[in-house]
Amino acid sequence: MTKTKTTLVFATAFLWAGSALALDAIVEKKAFELPSYTTVGGKTIAKVRIGYETYGALNAAKDNAILIPHFFSGTSHVAGKYKESDPQPGYWDAIVGPGRPLDTDRFHIIGVDALVNLNAKDPNVITTGPASLNPATGKPYGLSFPLVSVRDWVNVQKALIESLGIKRLHAVMGGSGGAVQTVDWAAGHPDMVARMIPVIGPGLGVPAYGVAMLDMWGMPIRLDPKWNGGDYYGKEEPIEGLARGLGMVTWSAVDFTWAEKGFGLKWAKADANPMAAYGNQFAVEAALYGAGKGRAAVTDANHMLYTIKAYQAWSVENEVKAIKAKSLFIAAKTDLIFPPVLSHKAAEALKANGLEAQVIEIESDGLGHLAGVSRIGQAGEAIKAFLAK
Repeated sequence: MTKTKTTLVFATAFLWAGSALALDAIVEKKAFELPSYTTVGGKTIAKVRIGYETYGALNAAKDNAILIPHFFSGTSHVAGKYKESDPQPGYWDAIVGPGRPLDTDRFHIIGVDALVNLNAKDPNVITTGPASLNPATGKPYGLSFPLVSVRDWVNVQKALIESLGIKRLHAVMGGSGGAVQTVDWAAGHPDMVARMIPVIGPGLGVPAYGVAMLDMWGMPIRLDPKWNGGDYYGKEEPIEGLARGLGMVTWSAVDFTWAEKGFGLKWAKADANPMAAYGNQFAVEAALYGAGKGRAAVTDANHMLYTIKAYQAWSVENEVKAIKAKSLFIAAKTDLIFPPVLSHKAAEALKANGLEAQVIEIESDGLGHLAGVSRIGQAGEAIKAFLAK
C-alpha cells in the first residue's frame, strides 16, 4: 500500500475501526416498522422504518439489554460482520463479545439505526427520511419530509425496545452523536435507563461552537447547484458538495498532530507542486477529499442536512432533574469537537442533583474526537466495572 493510500485509510478510521475481530460472529440486519409516527413537532410520518442488529441473548427477565445508538455518520453495525468477506467488522467490535466489556455472554447488545441516517444508500442501512418514498405520492419526500429531532429518533427507538418486550435498559451507550442520543434517552425516558455511557459527547447540549461547526459541514451541500433546494432525486446528485462536507467532518474530528504525522506538507503527487498550478494539491487536501468522496457513494445529501439540523437543536439542560441514570462519561483528551470540559460540566450538573456521575479521559494519539471509536478499548475496564454496579 502506498503512503497516500495508507493515510487515506487512517483518515477514515472513525468510520471503520481497525480492530481485531472480537465478536467472532456473522450478524443479521433486522427491520422495525411503525405504521405511523407523530413527531415532537406534531407532523405524522407513515410507515416509519429503522434497522437494528443484536449480539448476545436477551434473558428471560429481559433486563440485560444495552442499547447502542450510533455516531453522526455511523450505523447500527456495532460489531461482527455481515459476511465473512467483509473487510472490517463493526466499529466497536473490539469491546463486544464473550468476556469483553460489552460481554455477550451476559448482555443483549442492540445496535440501532436512527431516522434520517446519512447512509441511506447503504443496503445494510434501514432508515426513513427525505430519500424515502412518500406513500401518498409514490415519490421521494425530499424537503417535504418533516424535520425530526433527536427526541424523535429516541422515541422511535423506544417503540422498537418495547416491541422486544424490554421495559428497562441495563444501559444506553453511544459515541459522539450516539452520546447525544444516550443522554436524550436518560432525560426523555428516565424510568427506562438504569445507566448511561456517553462517549465523546457534548454533555447536556450541543454548544454554539458545535452548532456553527455542524453548519460548516452542511454548507458545501447547500452550495452545490445540483442540490437544487433538496430536489435532486432522479437527477444528478450533489456528490461534490457531499464529498467536501464529509471531508470537513473528518478534518474536524482529528487534532493538529494527525495532519502533521500523517501528511506534513507533502504534495499529493510527487511531480505536481501545489504552487506550479492552481489544481495541484497537498497530500492532506487530497486525502480528505478522497475520504469524503468514498463516503458520498452511500450518503444521501438531504439525510445529512436533516441529521445536522437535529443535532444543532439538541439540548436537555432544562430536563436535567428528570434524569435518574448513573453515568460514566468517556472523553478524548484532544477532542476538538466536544472537548472533555463538556463531559465534566455535565457530570457536575448530575452530581448536583444527587446522581452518581464520573468522567474518564482516554488518550487520543493524534485522533482527537475519533479516539472515541478507534481507541475505546482504553476505557474497557472502566466500562466493565460500571456495567457491573
